[in-house]
Order: sequence, then structure tokens, then C-alpha cells
Amino acid sequence: MDKVQVWPGQPYPLGATWTGKGVNFALYSANATGVDLCLFETHDTDREDVRIRLREVTDHIWHVFLPDAQPGQLYGYRVYGAYEPAAGQRYNASKVVIDPY
Repeated sequence: MDKVQVWPGQPYPLGATWTGKGVNFALYSANATGVDLCLFETHDTDREDVRIRLREVTDHIWHVFLPDAQPGQLYGYRVYGAYEPAAGQRYNASKVVIDPY
């Protein structure tokens, strides 16, 4: 993948939304300390081809806009935070998670 343009994006709607001019990604997490958007070129790979740290957070919603992304882009998230199962926190950034939306 070539260099990816990254814009702040919008917190809503949640999920990945094609706007006609790119894709807005928005993910809610009240307790995350960081979120990376992971882009994949193929579905049968062990690692993402591009990892983008989300810098924008609005009311616990992490968001970014990629003007060059198209419908069908393969993606997931790496979410950072505490790993304290007794407290209900199971963050593990070594795992790529799918978009819950």
C-alpha cells in the first residue's frame, strides 16, 4: 500500500462508513488507552499492511477518515488498555479485533 492520507474523521456513525469521498471509521471504547486501525490487502495474511494510530477521540469514540479508502477495504483494530479480567477489562493489542458495528 502506498502512503495513506489520514484525516480526523467524525465520531458518528459508528463503524466504517463510505461517504462517497472516502471511509470514516468510528469505534466506541470507554476504557481504551489507544486504538490502531489495521488495514489489510488480503484476508489470508498474519499481519496488517498498514497500521494507523487513531488520534481523535470524541466522547469515548475513536475516529479517523481515510479519503483514499474504498468499500471492501479489509480492516480491524488493535485496542490498547488494561488487562484486568476481574474488573472486566481484557484489552490485548497483540490481537486484531473485528469491528463490532
